[in-house]
Amino acid sequence: MAARNETSATRLDDAARAGWLYYVAGNTQEEIAAKMGISRQSAQRLVSLSVSEGLIKVRLDHPIGRCLDLAERLRTRYALDHCEVVPSDTASSSTTIGIAEAGAAELERCLRSPDPVIIAIGTGRTLKAAIEQLQPMDCPHHTVVSLTGNIAPDGSAAFYNVIFNVADTVKARSFPMPLPVIASSAKERAMLHTQPMIASTLDLAARANITFVGIGHLGPDAPLLLDGFISETEHKALQKAGAVGEICGWVFDSEGRLIEGQTNDRVASAPIPSRENGRVIALAMGPAKAAAIRAALTRRLANGIITDEQTAELLLA
Repeated sequence: MAARNETSATRLDDAARAGWLYYVAGNTQEEIAAKMGISRQSAQRLVSLSVSEGLIKVRLDHPIGRCLDLAERLRTRYALDHCEVVPSDTASSSTTIGIAEAGAAELERCLRSPDPVIIAIGTGRTLKAAIEQLQPMDCPHHTVVSLTGNIAPDGSAAFYNVIFNVADTVKARSFPMPLPVIASSAKERAMLHTQPMIASTLDLAARANITFVGIGHLGPDAPLLLDGFISETEHKALQKAGAVGEICGWVFDSEGRLIEGQTNDRVASAPIPSRENGRVIALAMGPAKAAAIRAALTRRLANGIITDEQTAELLLA
């Protein structure tokens, strides 16, 4: 087993070297083969491995005209303070590719600010993918605060809560929300929110200068349902009440209005920070989320969006 692990580690070392030579140093595959003493085919496989294993992260820095046009139309249609549209890969079923990289780049721009910034972070698959793209930084003058609880229904750590990943990567002062995502009752939520430690974290979240959130849909494979935060019965009741999407567990209808009662009475998440005093940027894409994204932007639950071409077209249709 030890020999196998060593071989695997050595191969990743070689893949990292080949990826660096190709993407950073600009070598051809023939040049890489010569420098590493391997065949061209082996060099090609190592370069591919460097990407598939996430050793090399590629970002597009050139603005594409069509994406710029779609972004400007979205900005005008929904009165957005921030809008970015990335190219679509029509053959991919991923709901994070492209926007995760763009979200990471925007977060890095915020972290480079010399002035202290309060950054609020939601949860979900898209945000987790974005945080995984962050470059290591040293930002002790910034503050990162979680909008959502980090405890799953079974008492374990919520898998898609990303506050600890952010803190570890950028070395900023971080404030998790030591709460369940959805409390067992409205009374329990009220009691939890009065605790001094929780109250101060909620106050910090309300003062965020910039916020990054995901948008979930309420279809058959709704993240809240798949991850066990709501039951099938609750899911059906929310759909019957007209729910189409959620941000940090706050469920809303097709007009972006928060659903009264139901699970919203028990959501332990902080309210969505002020869109008047800061930017709330949603990272979301895909046809399944189009109705939820449209509702959130229409009601201005978010005043910024990072999405892809295909979704942008649906939002403009």
